[in-house]
Amino acid sequence: MTVHADRPTEPSVAGATATHDAPPPSRRLGRSLPAVAVLVLLVLLAAVPLFLAPFEANTLSRILVFALFAVSLDLLVGITGLPSLGHAAYFGVGAYTAGLVSIHWTSEAPVPVLLAAVAGAVAAAATGWLAVRSGGVYFLMLTLAIGELVHQLAQSLSDVTGGSNGLFGIPSVRVGGEPLTLAGYVYWYILAVALLGFLGLWLVAHSPFGGVLRGIRDNEPRMRSLGYSPFRYKFVAFTIAGGFAGLAGGLLAGLVRIVNPSDTGFTTSALILLAVILGGAGTLWGPVLGAAVVVLVRDTFGPQLDGHGPLLLGVVFVVAVYVLPRGFAGLSGLFGRRQRFPGGPA
Repeated sequence: MTVHADRPTEPSVAGATATHDAPPPSRRLGRSLPAVAVLVLLVLLAAVPLFLAPFEANTLSRILVFALFAVSLDLLVGITGLPSLGHAAYFGVGAYTAGLVSIHWTSEAPVPVLLAAVAGAVAAAATGWLAVRSGGVYFLMLTLAIGELVHQLAQSLSDVTGGSNGLFGIPSVRVGGEPLTLAGYVYWYILAVALLGFLGLWLVAHSPFGGVLRGIRDNEPRMRSLGYSPFRYKFVAFTIAGGFAGLAGGLLAGLVRIVNPSDTGFTTSALILLAVILGGAGTLWGPVLGAAVVVLVRDTFGPQLDGHGPLLLGVVFVVAVYVLPRGFAGLSGLFGRRQRFPGGPA
């Protein structure tokens, strides 16, 4: 009689390895929560016109427009490390382009906003090749000068832009030949285009190209020693940011159906930079919250305060700088640390 020794079965070892490598349920749940939160947020945003009055829907439409504008600036400020005081120039170029296309050619979507994005990118490329050669305060001054130049052109070229009276008489956006006259339909149109814009900027920021931009922001000499050309990368980022700013300007023209020279001026550039700082530069989603605060304070609460909206906005900014130095996005890091160290100090 032959006795065979028992051999350890390989499946048990593999099963033990699989069990050891499998992440705990809490970690899997933590990874799925952001996707679930984004899905719930999208459903809520899509359902907004079903529950809100036209004025509130128009306010949310403006928030979406300026949120896309702010995120395009965050690609420069937070990702590339190029704070700009003239980003409204490309926003205004896009708005004027969309308005002129709608008046003289067609308002059929998405033609005006696509041409607005192209015009913003071309304007950014035409001026960025000079601006990105500088840095620090010199870059700030150059972008400020570019913005003021575009602002003066918008006022002086009255035959094209309408001058100080603005470009008015812009027809409603058409989809399938039908004009979007109801606030809810306009909101859905702006939401769809803005989400595509957010997705495009997110893909750029999280691509290898975006990684190089962060490296240039953190240590430009080291990236240059590794063989990268900071000028080329910053120039492309500047052009992309200008294109998405033009896209946001095209949405604004379709929403309010009038474009003013002030849309290209320093005040608009300063407000959108304020939105980026309030929300948290470099996060992409933080400037969305900052833009919402700016629009609500300026357009909703401002008229109720006898025109003291800018004063309230200044107070909010000063408080946020001291209380939230990293913007609203810094709160997520604070909560994350408290979850990792529940016994830590409050």
